[in-house]
Amino acid sequence: MRKFLNVLAALAMLSLTNCGYNAIQTNDEQVKSAWSEVVNQYQRRADLVPNLVNSVKGFAQQEKDVLLGVTNARAKVGSIQATPEVLNDPAAFQKFQAAQGELSGALSRLLVVTENYPQLKSDALFQNLMTQLEGTENRITVARNRYIKTVQDYNVGVRTFPNNLTAMIFGYKEKPNFSVANENEISTAPKVDFNPAPAPAAPAK
Repeated sequence: MRKFLNVLAALAMLSLTNCGYNAIQTNDEQVKSAWSEVVNQYQRRADLVPNLVNSVKGFAQQEKDVLLGVTNARAKVGSIQATPEVLNDPAAFQKFQAAQGELSGALSRLLVVTENYPQLKSDALFQNLMTQLEGTENRITVARNRYIKTVQDYNVGVRTFPNNLTAMIFGYKEKPNFSVANENEISTAPKVDFNPAPAPAAPAK
């Protein structure tokens, strides 16, 4: 009897392998791993925000609306639980994208404002924070691009025959990915430029 059960188990494993079950599992784990890195880099950026806001506040307290916008955007990002379950919920994934895009926009507005404060731009702490922010934005781009590729591989796997039959049986569905519009919006790191803008040319007489 035990020998018969072992044979059945072996046949079942062979069947699952041939129908793409193992490939789906592998791709699913790769998506989760890539997502963890995306979240890790976004968290790294969020952790920089309080110090950045305080640094700017020390030189430009009058920019309250801009500073508040960054703080609120960061709070919204922090209120979203970016667990792996988000990957199976297009609405939750879109909410996550929107919050990160809002923080990117708020940071960009903050950096535009800092151009008006030469003393701030020459401050060593501010320069260090800007360097960290720029590096983090680059890491976000790399992590997000890796996630996009792993999701693409996963989605192709669960849509192609015979894997699609296995996916349907076990409840594996396509996962949402970063949209093209959002990718264009948040793939560009905030511009960090410590050089003063050139003075406008004098009007011709």
